[in-house]
Amino acid sequence: MSRSRVLIVGAGFAGYRAARMLTRVARHTADVTLLNPTDYFLYLPLLPQVAAGTLEPRRVTVSLSGTLPRTRLVLGEADGVDLDRRTVSYVGPEGARGTLEYDRLVLAVGSVNKLLPVPGVAEHAHGFRGMPEALYLRDHVTRQIELAAAADDPADCRARCTFVVVGAGYTGTEVAAQGQLLTDALVRKQPLRRGIRPRWMLLDIAPRVLPELDERLSRTSDRVLRERGVEVRTGASVKEATRDGVLLDDGEFVDTRTLVWCVGVRPDPLVAGLGRPLERGRLLVDPFLNVPGHPEVFACGDAAAVPDLEKPGSYTPMTAQHAWRQGRVAGLNVAASLGHGERRSYRHKDLGFTVDLGGAQAAANPLGVPLSGPLAGAVTRGYHLAALPGNRVRVAADWILDAVLPRQAVQLGLVRSWSVPLDTASPELARVPDDTEDRSRGQAPGRVQDRQDGGNEGNGGTS
Repeated sequence: MSRSRVLIVGAGFAGYRAARMLTRVARHTADVTLLNPTDYFLYLPLLPQVAAGTLEPRRVTVSLSGTLPRTRLVLGEADGVDLDRRTVSYVGPEGARGTLEYDRLVLAVGSVNKLLPVPGVAEHAHGFRGMPEALYLRDHVTRQIELAAAADDPADCRARCTFVVVGAGYTGTEVAAQGQLLTDALVRKQPLRRGIRPRWMLLDIAPRVLPELDERLSRTSDRVLRERGVEVRTGASVKEATRDGVLLDDGEFVDTRTLVWCVGVRPDPLVAGLGRPLERGRLLVDPFLNVPGHPEVFACGDAAAVPDLEKPGSYTPMTAQHAWRQGRVAGLNVAASLGHGERRSYRHKDLGFTVDLGGAQAAANPLGVPLSGPLAGAVTRGYHLAALPGNRVRVAADWILDAVLPRQAVQLGLVRSWSVPLDTASPELARVPDDTEDRSRGQAPGRVQDRQDGGNEGNGGTS
């Protein structure tokens, strides 16, 4: 008897969980293939700690082949789905094209940076959705502090050590909190001019930070940030971005070389090309995560509009918690379609949220119980260790070392500014030079781009 071919596109929270569940339940009757641009699952909630130098990059990346031994991994980016022929086309990491056939398909392609029509943002801001962006931000912040410390001009010094984060949601709040601790550690080793300190600004058009979470978490996070000196500005947004700074909607111009864009996410553009009904860019599915009219196709995670059975008429929000749980249901329902068990609808129960604010500080409400301070910090880190599908000992060891040793203030120079554009459908991959174009000019690959990037950095351009 032939084995069914199950193809999972995307190895984020939803895709990884679906693959792990499916290989356990239907491993004897299904051949599971996982298509993903990278060979790891990225634990996004800890990415701000990578940018801040608390955790090493490999700590938050979990090997797919090492933790999904009964899954075939194909490296590549999906660029088309033919629902009639049941095929998915993709581009491999070295440019080769390929096609995968399936009997069951799970679309878990996730999300990318959300763009707004603000002049200059696409050119001068960077997002925070993938490992390359975190590594770039870590180097960039370190470089700006080093350049600020050596600057003769006080205005240039202030601009370089001013950091603007737009979007006070989960990601933006943690980036600002962790970044402020990083720059404080850096200036202890490289003091700035007298009277100048690193300045962090957190902007959001919403009336409070973490507007999507419980108000008590919001108040705690706001208080901790302000006590550290972070300028929290609610009801504020960016009107224009330039290489020399950002213009706010109230007319104030902020001199800065750093603009971090954390205004939210949008579904991966791949789902828009399916020709199926969408809900604000997300692929509409039924409560069983099936695409209507295609019982062999399932979708989950950020790219799927899943009905919220706890709030009739609405859809589940685009969060890692929902993606993780939906991935499990998707795996079980694919197995059910192959004769293993019964399918089930997606229901959820809010167990609370945690927000890591760096050091011993956090805000949490496990099971609805509001916590703050070191106790919340312990709960938050315990939650992350429990949720991580690997590397727990290494993560815990890094936390211990960070508590007793100073952070290493060095630039690795692995990711340049042009490698992590804001407008990209693949934030998990660093952009590489066009070797063909370079060779046609008689230059070594990447020379033109490297020179342009170095000019931006040396001239103080926002990158």
